[in-house]
Order: sequence, then C-alpha cells, then structure tokens
Amino acid sequence: MRPQDLIEKKRDGHELTRDEIAFLIRGYTRDEIPDYQMAAWLMAGFLRGLSEAETVALVEEMLYSGDVLTHDHVPLPKVDKHSTGGVGDKTSIVIAPIAAACGVAVPMISGRALAHTGGTLDKLESIPGFRTNLSLAEFKDVLARCGVALIGQTKEIAPADKKLYALRDLTATVPFRPFICASIMSKKMAEGIDGLVLDVKSGNGAFMESLDDSRLLAEALTGIGRRMGKRVTALITDMNQPLGRWVGNAVETFESIEILQGHRLDEDFGVLCLELAAHMLLVGGVETDLAKARQRSLDAIRSGAAMEKLREVITAQDGDARVCDNPSLLPQAAHQHTIKATRIGFVAGIETDEIGRIVMDWGGGRRRLEDKIDYAVALHIHAKLGDEVKAGDALVTAHFNDQSKLAEMQARILAAYGIADRKPQLEPLIKAIV
Repeated sequence: MRPQDLIEKKRDGHELTRDEIAFLIRGYTRDEIPDYQMAAWLMAGFLRGLSEAETVALVEEMLYSGDVLTHDHVPLPKVDKHSTGGVGDKTSIVIAPIAAACGVAVPMISGRALAHTGGTLDKLESIPGFRTNLSLAEFKDVLARCGVALIGQTKEIAPADKKLYALRDLTATVPFRPFICASIMSKKMAEGIDGLVLDVKSGNGAFMESLDDSRLLAEALTGIGRRMGKRVTALITDMNQPLGRWVGNAVETFESIEILQGHRLDEDFGVLCLELAAHMLLVGGVETDLAKARQRSLDAIRSGAAMEKLREVITAQDGDARVCDNPSLLPQAAHQHTIKATRIGFVAGIETDEIGRIVMDWGGGRRRLEDKIDYAVALHIHAKLGDEVKAGDALVTAHFNDQSKLAEMQARILAAYGIADRKPQLEPLIKAIV
C-alpha cells in the first residue's frame, strides 16, 4: 500500500478497509508515514466522513498501538471520567479526589489544551512541582497508595493517539466525531478501568454545538465502551457559557480547591462536580442509588476526605500540597483590569469559544507544541447568562502579564458578550444522560 493512494481513496469518498486503516496508523506511529501525508488523510476523512466500521478500526488500532494496562494490585473498582472539552471545565481536579475518598480508584490519564479548550494537565502543572509525566510504574504506585493518579499520556499508552492528537490540533480537524471517539476511547480503554463516566459538552463552547450532535457523540462513545466490556455512562452538559467563575490554568486549580473546601456548591461548577462524582460511584458499583451517591459525594467534601485525597496525590506526584490551604502559592499575574458593561440589560449570550481563545491568545495556551504556557493568565467571569447588568457593572476581570494585548483583549471580551433587553431562557446544566 501507499499512503497517497489511501489519501486519494478517502478524498474521493470511499471506505477504507480494516487493513488500510491499520497500515496508516501503524505506519504513522512508527514514523514511516510523515506528518504531511497523515494531515492530508485527516482532512480527507474530516470532509468525507468515516463509516462506523472505519471508526471502530481506528479506535482499536490506536488502542493497541501501545500497552493496555491492568491494575490487579488495586482491589477496588477502577473508574475514570472524561470530558469532551469545554471552557472553564476543571471537574477532573474535583471529582477524582471525591471518587477516591468514596472507595473508587481513579487511574486518570488526561490531556492538554486543544483548540479553544483548556487541558487538565496544564491546570495541574500550575501547582508548583507537580509532575504529570510519571512512568507507568510510578502511575501504578501512586494509584495503589492514594486511590487516584493524575498523569499525562505516556509513550506506552496509545502512542498513535498522542501523535494524532497534536496533529489534529494544528490542522483544524479537531471537531469531528470519529476522531474524537478514537482519541478518547483509545486512551481510556488502555487505562485499565472497569468503567467510565463521560461529560459530553453541548453548546457554543463545545466541539459539538448542537444537542443532536452531542447525543450522537455520546451514543458513539458509550457504544464503543460497552462493546469493549466496560460500564459507561455519558452526561450531556451545557457549554453555552464558561463553567464556573474562572477560566485559566492556575485559577481553575484555585476554583477546584474552593469547591473541595465546600464553597459555592450550589453554582453550576459545584453542581456538575457532584453529579459526575455520583455517577462514578454508580458505575463503580459502590452505590446503586443516584440520590445516595450524590449525598455520599457531598459528605466526602464536607468531611474533608476529598481534600485530603487531593493533598495525598499532589504530594505523591511531587507537588506542593500547601496550595490546598494557601492558593496564593499558585502563579499570580502582575496586572488586573476589569471589563465593564456599556449598557443596561441582561446577559443573553456569551461566545464561549472566544472566551477560551482569549485566554489562549494571551499566553494561557499554546500555538505550537514547544510554546510555554503562562499559567497565571486568567479571566474572572462576573456576569453569567441571565444576569442583569447596568452600564459600568463588571463583566470580566482579566489577570495578565502581557500589557501590550490589553486593548485588543478588552475589545474581544466586550464583543463576546451579548446584552439584551429581555432575560434569556436558560438551558439546563445537564441536558440528557445516555
């Protein structure tokens, strides 16, 4: 086979065979197929579509491109959670310690920022000293000691996905259901888990904006997981505004610590964390009733057990656990500026993806893989959907180090907010469960 023939075949709308998918993925993983040819095939697939058979073949080839873990040394149910990507979405930092405090082991392999969405690894690495690049032996050891381990993708775990993940981000082929399914499930099925809870985002800050597309993605992901013998539940959740009050790496870690301290549990971020954690307990089999699972998750916060788990895993991964009591140890920006409303009305719309891009473009994300992240860049969201504002009221406070971009970013933030005369109809936080 030749890569160019398979690019042409997909470009012309034909279905590739299992052997042809295998040839591409194995060749690319072994550096026998260059980036430019794989990028061309990704775009051809993005434009022409992949069949269910092609998608399953892609998942399995990416999964078995590396090691598939087992955790028989941990005598607990193993459950992970994965989000399809959102702005201000830092739930992993909260729910992994909650689940671990409730008797569910959480072997979590997370990702970095992708397109306009932040990455859990970048948020964790804002904690001084915290290591996400553990070896597999270290990963297993931390999981056994703490009941939770939070790492990045290693060279042994789905190496095909690691290469393709970066290439998709740089070739505008991220928001495509088969590629999303293959990326998520190849990593998750390699973790050694018994079950998985998926947070499938829907809205203008998600890769799948419409509820119908989000449902199709949730059904595809759960279907793949169940075919592989795992217990899988997907929640479709709203991403028409940033989740919580903060967007940025260090501040999202700070906001996660606030939740574990028991603050603002009645706001969207706190509510979603408790719901996802409860479903992890159900999937893990340590609870059978959702209401009881919610209460047990809440009790783990109020008792301090969940915060203690976070301290344990930060310490085990060489981070400074003092941040749990003193968040000022996290990176701080040198400058602040508050962007204010220019008229009276209600917040009727927020361009959530643009909010994410503003943080990225101000240094909080990467344009190239080698770029360094400014962990302190942040947006504090004062006004959320449905809030009434007057001229001069705070919409967003920006925290930044690069003053040269202030005028541009202020204009972009103002443009991202829609103020109307009438209060909008708000969508539910949790739209469906699959």
